[in-house]
Amino acid sequence: MKKLAITTAYSIVLSALLLSACGSGQSPSSHAGHSNETSGITESDESHQAHTHVSSGDLQETTASLEILPTFLDGSSKTIRTAYQTAATITDVLPYIPCYCGCGESANHKSNLNCFIAEIKSDGSVVWDDHGTRCNVCIEIAVTSAAMKSSGIELERIRQMIDETYQEGYAKPTLTQLPPVS
Repeated sequence: MKKLAITTAYSIVLSALLLSACGSGQSPSSHAGHSNETSGITESDESHQAHTHVSSGDLQETTASLEILPTFLDGSSKTIRTAYQTAATITDVLPYIPCYCGCGESANHKSNLNCFIAEIKSDGSVVWDDHGTRCNVCIEIAVTSAAMKSSGIELERIRQMIDETYQEGYAKPTLTQLPPVS
């Protein structure tokens, strides 16, 4: 129970920090020429590609980089946008963190990263996945993992704490590789 309380506390603290840092009080604007809330970069139509539905039913969209969020997030809550921004900042952690929402079986995800990002291509472009827009477990795991990383907790310990927290009462985890030994 203590581990769950610690994990929850990390999630709340990071969410509050991210929301206060990202909250500009502006409503989302149209796709073309809108400012990216995380970087202040003005996006052009060329920074996004068309949406694609994959066999799991998830919607995927390719953008030019991790700094450019997909348009399927336009109109989403700050919590969801923050979760995607957070996932983009910890692509070194989330491939080693399983998801416990059942997406390993339903969407063939391999880790929590896949709930937000299907692929980071060699040219730096990103294939985003909309699964995380519909799943609080995915969001909680990503935000908690980021909070633990920002607190200086090592990757192996983050994995252990996520596994211990979600081992009971949640779906079967994704088949996620273990972190490299440090």
